[in-house]
Amino acid sequence: MIGDIDESKAPLLDHLIELRGRLLKCVYALVLTGAVCFYFSEQLFAILVHPLKEAFGDGGGKLVYTKLYEAFFVQVKIAFFGAFCLSFPIIANQLWAFVAPGLYAKEKKALLPFILATPFLFAMGASLAYFVVMPTAFHFFLEFQGDSSGLQVEALPSADAYLGLVMQFILAFGISFLMPVLLMLLNRAGFVSRAQLIGLRRYMIVAAFIVAAVLTPPDVVSQLMLAIPLLLLYEITIVAIWFTDRRQAKMQDAEEASA
Repeated sequence: MIGDIDESKAPLLDHLIELRGRLLKCVYALVLTGAVCFYFSEQLFAILVHPLKEAFGDGGGKLVYTKLYEAFFVQVKIAFFGAFCLSFPIIANQLWAFVAPGLYAKEKKALLPFILATPFLFAMGASLAYFVVMPTAFHFFLEFQGDSSGLQVEALPSADAYLGLVMQFILAFGISFLMPVLLMLLNRAGFVSRAQLIGLRRYMIVAAFIVAAVLTPPDVVSQLMLAIPLLLLYEITIVAIWFTDRRQAKMQDAEEASA
């Protein structure tokens, strides 16, 4: 009896040791990429500030900081943000390596495409935010500069506030673009069907605008630029589920015929 208890504890201890090792690898990846990003923080900040620079135009514009330590912590935030983006594939790989041994071969084959699609979809959302949404939103915000009641109104954003806005845009769009992966996984797990998604379409329209209102700045332009892609991704997911259901039905028919 005691021997059985000891044997049951051994696999759990082995899993905990493996989990500790993989978490340490993730921490090492974050620390190393964070150090590299901190070293190149000025160059990274120049990339992040480019949409605002283009929105200001030839007139220039400037970023200010109102606290003596603000510029330093802006570089630290850039390092953390860059470390997360660069080490995300490593973290995802370690998570997959920890979970994969407990899955059947069919489950591994089903989950692997979703794991591979995650960084691609995140990059698509972040690129949309950087190249399209942020320039458009910044142009819209800067149009309110000028003379107002005899006073000159000038935009003087702080470096920390601007970085927070940029990170909000990139993370909001990147994470929102992972919705197809979530819906496809729920479909594979049997929690939701294609017919149910079609029936929830009208509620999805409302939900998309609510998510856009929460994750983006309170302007109509940014909200529309997030809500519309979310609705398009929802429709694309419904079509993708139709193809996967059709393929699974053909495979089942082939297996039954061979049996």
